[in-house]
Amino acid sequence: MLINGKDLLAVANANNFAVPAFNISDYAMMNGIFEVSEEQNAPVIIAIHPDELSHIGADMLHSVIARAHRATVPVTIHLDHGANHHQVLAAIQAGFTSVMIDGSMLPFEENVALTKHVVELAHAVNLSVEGELGTIGKMDDYGEDGADTIIYTDPDQAVQFVQETGVDSLAIAIGTSHGIYPSTMKPELKLELLEQIKAKLDMPLVLHGGSNNPDTEIAGAVERGVNKINISSDIKVSYHLKMREMLADIGMREPNEIQPPSIAAMKVTAAQKINLFNAQGKADLY
Repeated sequence: MLINGKDLLAVANANNFAVPAFNISDYAMMNGIFEVSEEQNAPVIIAIHPDELSHIGADMLHSVIARAHRATVPVTIHLDHGANHHQVLAAIQAGFTSVMIDGSMLPFEENVALTKHVVELAHAVNLSVEGELGTIGKMDDYGEDGADTIIYTDPDQAVQFVQETGVDSLAIAIGTSHGIYPSTMKPELKLELLEQIKAKLDMPLVLHGGSNNPDTEIAGAVERGVNKINISSDIKVSYHLKMREMLADIGMREPNEIQPPSIAAMKVTAAQKINLFNAQGKADLY
């Protein structure tokens, strides 16, 4: 069942769970994420950021959309970290049902203006919009961008941002980073800041950079009102580590030998996230 992000996250917000947004970057990963979501009876967001879209090609969106329509669980297809309105327009034309416009690196007024413009474009065709206020850190130069220094979301400024832009959900900065944290770094979320933001904004809040954070912190974020959590690095690590293991056997050459174990490993990680986010079985609420 393919729906837009606003309808998907409204149920999560009303029932205190978080929908996983799994970033996919090939056809096999896509199938694996749909399979594990159906096995767990959990709603799911298929997230694709522009770098991933450049890799898989816009034509693959037809397959993602077709699979979403056949799914036994609610599905949103989401443009992750759109950088400008041109990328958003391309996503609308390709068939996404939700878009993110990331103006978090811009001055506040410019972020508001860009986000408001995208909201007007997307709402005209019944697409939901996620904005971002504050900056997410980055651990490497792969995939999603981020800031060298985290700027935490100000609760009062968040209220102003939502009022002026009309976004349907808001990605906030409470201490996460994109990528995998080095062993020397201990991530720590400011859960008290999340409580302050949620007290002022009774709307779906989004956590980016959710890979590699302690489970206790992620569970605490869900309890305090986060309704969408992006997971990219964790599932890709599981997928590609297993693939490297399979490719160590130089006699293997057929994808149908190599990829199924890699997908199975990814599904284990994805299932753990679904349960951590309290999303298991929640497809019945739609």
